[in-house]
Amino acid sequence: MDASSIYQDTLPVSSDALLAQLDDWGLRYRLHEHPPLRTVEDSKAIEDRLMQPGENALRIKNLYLRDKKKRSYLVTLEQDRDIDLKALGARLGVGNLSFGSADRLMENLGIRPGAVSPLAMITGVRQDVRFFIDTAAQRAEAIYMHPLVNDRTIAMARADFLSFLDHIGCAVTWLD
Repeated sequence: MDASSIYQDTLPVSSDALLAQLDDWGLRYRLHEHPPLRTVEDSKAIEDRLMQPGENALRIKNLYLRDKKKRSYLVTLEQDRDIDLKALGARLGVGNLSFGSADRLMENLGIRPGAVSPLAMITGVRQDVRFFIDTAAQRAEAIYMHPLVNDRTIAMARADFLSFLDHIGCAVTWLD
């Protein structure tokens, strides 16, 4: 199975259910449907179609990481930010980090590779996944992210995104 909405009903929280929950909480977003995006390069190829002219938006990449003690982390960064896992582990005070497996990604965030998103913290908070996000998000008007599948992208105002995190009880650690 891939990470597209065709298989969303096999996820602990489907994309449709997530969007319905956002609606119930009164959180605003713009939904875009598109071919599956698997990489930052795929996203860059269509971002002009998604973004509003002149919009101060954060386009992100997301890393699902594990440490040697099997603790899980979701790290959300500006899409062009370089990352050194060894330096990041030291900065977070957790030691060496590595990418989590597809099985652990499903177990801890309820998503498949290619659809990693901060919105997956809706499952991650119950699995004690720690969430870190780039401070660039504090300056963005909107954040673009997958709603648990990779053939949809939502643009959500920063305030609504932070409200989502509050609704699910997700602690945020900001990364410079």
